Amino acid sequence: MPQAMKNQWSNWSGFVTAQPRSLARPQDQEELTDLIKTAPGPIRIAGTGHSFTRLVQSEGTILSLDNFQGLIAHDPQKLQATVGAGIKIGPMTKLLHGIGQALPNMGDIDTQAFGGALATSTHGSGATLGAYPTLLEAIQITDGRGAVREFNRAAHPDAMSAISVSLGAFGAVTQVTIRNVADYRLRRRRWTEPVVGVLERFESVMTAQRSVEFFYIPFSGQAIMLTSEVTEAPVTRRPPNTDDEAVKTLRTLRNYLKRVPWLRHRLIGSAIGKLPPEDYVEAWLNVFPSERNVKFNEMEYHLPIEEGAKALRDIIALLEGRFPEVYFPIEVRVVAPDDNWLSPFYKRPSCSIAIHHGTPEDPLPFFAAAEPIFRKYGGRPHWGKMHNLAAKELSALYPRWNDAMEVRREMDPDNRFVSAYMAQLLGVDL
Repeated sequence: MPQAMKNQWSNWSGFVTAQPRSLARPQDQEELTDLIKTAPGPIRIAGTGHSFTRLVQSEGTILSLDNFQGLIAHDPQKLQATVGAGIKIGPMTKLLHGIGQALPNMGDIDTQAFGGALATSTHGSGATLGAYPTLLEAIQITDGRGAVREFNRAAHPDAMSAISVSLGAFGAVTQVTIRNVADYRLRRRRWTEPVVGVLERFESVMTAQRSVEFFYIPFSGQAIMLTSEVTEAPVTRRPPNTDDEAVKTLRTLRNYLKRVPWLRHRLIGSAIGKLPPEDYVEAWLNVFPSERNVKFNEMEYHLPIEEGAKALRDIIALLEGRFPEVYFPIEVRVVAPDDNWLSPFYKRPSCSIAIHHGTPEDPLPFFAAAEPIFRKYGGRPHWGKMHNLAAKELSALYPRWNDAMEVRREMDPDNRFVSAYMAQLLGVDL
């Protein structure tokens, strides 16, 4: 079999592909160290491919940490747990639940490798709730020369601030210790309301409860609101998840009504407005995630929260005025500020706006038109979602950029983890 066919890799959506010289899955630390020293470069680390950018793409070696999994240790007094960074978020939540611990917050997809979610500052929603890297207490990482390095918040605050959002550029993170909370239940509510009113009260709506987010359905005028609050009420049954079926219906309506926007607006708006409300109680790990099987590509920008409503109005006008082929909902969330140097949420309360385009259709024209809007309002791109920024633009968005790059050079002086894309992203001369 030709090498190009043998070593085929693609991300979840199929938009990013690679044909590396080697696909490696080290069994243990010794093998990982040897691979970092000897494998054909550049070396990039793959989780489950849920990033839409070219972070993993490499013509050298794509490295899987699937064998670095499991619950390694836990402290019931401190509510801390140490896990292998290759573990998937879904199985990890079950392990934490089993020892009486819980993540304070989650995104709505739990199939990513936890190390990948940390590396890209993946997040949920909540004005007082940070992205996954804010949970980090300690990191074990194998650097660009194969040395195992260990850092923790107490002894190495600057190194932790640099490495917590790593983009896979500082080394191979194999083990992490995270600060959790005691196990809890959530009351999840869902309802619809006109998006105009939501935008008029945007900051107060998005900060009124522990976790608030909404989806705007294109050509509907309606927002599907979701809130989650901690409760001690008894568990009730979660309604069946019909998100995939709903997206397929939106695609069908798009196909038939793309040239009749007024009728599309009337039919979708009426249908969304009649959705029955939901109100249930479940364990935290059974509330946050939802199954996503209809594939898409995604762009997400994180803006100062006070700019969120203005940016979203402009995005909706762009979509409905120039891109009637788009049918996927727009997701809107809020995230607490943090101190991680390469975090999009560094030192500012943020509103996250995510736009999507279904596969196999070309997302680039819509995303290219939307990106200047995000940038106009001070947006920082999600590291794992499609964007067109390089080091010149990115360095202006991150006050500690140069400090982070200095740590990166110390961790990987030979640029073993720097692909052509990463060089462009980080401003590295190869």
